[in-house]
Amino acid sequence: MIQLQKRTSVITQFIFLLVILILAFTPPQKDGQETLLLNDQKFVVKRGVNISHWLSQSNRRGKKREIFFQEKDVAFIAAQGYDHIRIPIDEEQMWDENGNKEKIAFKLLHKGIRWASEHGLRVVVDLHILRSHHFNEAEKPLWTDEAEQEKFFQCWRDLSAELMRYPNRLVAYELMNEPVADDPEDWNRLVTKCLNVVRANEPERTVVIGSNLWQSVHTFDDLRIPENDKNILLSFHFYIPFIITHYRTGWTDIKDYNGPVKYPGLTVEGQDLENLPRELYDRIKREQKHYTIDSLDILMQLPLKKAKQYNLPLYCGEWGYYMLTPEESRLKWYEDVKACLEKNNIGWANWDYKGKGFGIVDEKRNPREKLVKVLLD
Repeated sequence: MIQLQKRTSVITQFIFLLVILILAFTPPQKDGQETLLLNDQKFVVKRGVNISHWLSQSNRRGKKREIFFQEKDVAFIAAQGYDHIRIPIDEEQMWDENGNKEKIAFKLLHKGIRWASEHGLRVVVDLHILRSHHFNEAEKPLWTDEAEQEKFFQCWRDLSAELMRYPNRLVAYELMNEPVADDPEDWNRLVTKCLNVVRANEPERTVVIGSNLWQSVHTFDDLRIPENDKNILLSFHFYIPFIITHYRTGWTDIKDYNGPVKYPGLTVEGQDLENLPRELYDRIKREQKHYTIDSLDILMQLPLKKAKQYNLPLYCGEWGYYMLTPEESRLKWYEDVKACLEKNNIGWANWDYKGKGFGIVDEKRNPREKLVKVLLD
């Protein structure tokens, strides 16, 4: 009897070890389901990066779009220590003008999510630009045209139908990037309606909701959301001070200012405003402020107050600094903003991975090593 018990014990241990080995060497699922790398049950993110100019804000199509972002990019991102990616998508890429889904674009989105899962990353799918709403355009029919609002809701019905196969721990939905409404109540009403669209089939999906006017910290107090929904991640964007982070960017209203700028300290010295055209003088004068890590931290308390009111986590879905400023100021700003975010337990995704002026790699995928070191230690 003793010999039988010993033999049974040995067999049991062998079976246990065999199961462990099978689990350890089982390859990741290819249908986009989560892998063993994602152990947390909830959607929790700390450090991420935006995958811009792939399915958003780009004219690349066909092979050019396909090779712009590949699995090797995801592997690199994971290897740096990021835990998630934010994937902006545009209506004009994902749906044709009749509202039909563009199959190739959706296939690429599924690939991106599958790659992320296989490399232990989570994903925020961000509906970035609508045909009826671009955050930098003067005309935004979304706020006045009920038909356009219905198209917006239909986008989320389609996205939910496509993405609900993925576990809540792996994928979150961001309803819309940087809403810009003249009346903040227009955004609040739209949030409630769109959230109901998602909740019809996915009551526990994490939904990312940002503040009005480019997801500014200054407008967070105007944001209203359903109070009983605990599966919400509140979001803001941080590009302050703008004259520093968007210095000489060709698409902004400060593009013609070429004088010196500085961080930390006074952004623009008084003598550097001399001889500027009046309109540009007035615009830059508004940016002439003194910034330090302490003043940045004070600004982040505005969205933190709202997050505490709702007892919800907070997320900075975009923050970054254009590459034409002096490197010393640029890296110090990144260091200070990161310190503020992490001190306040705010998850973040820097802008961006491979953009022309903000990326952690250049267009040839060469890492900007000093920036990566500041962001990811």
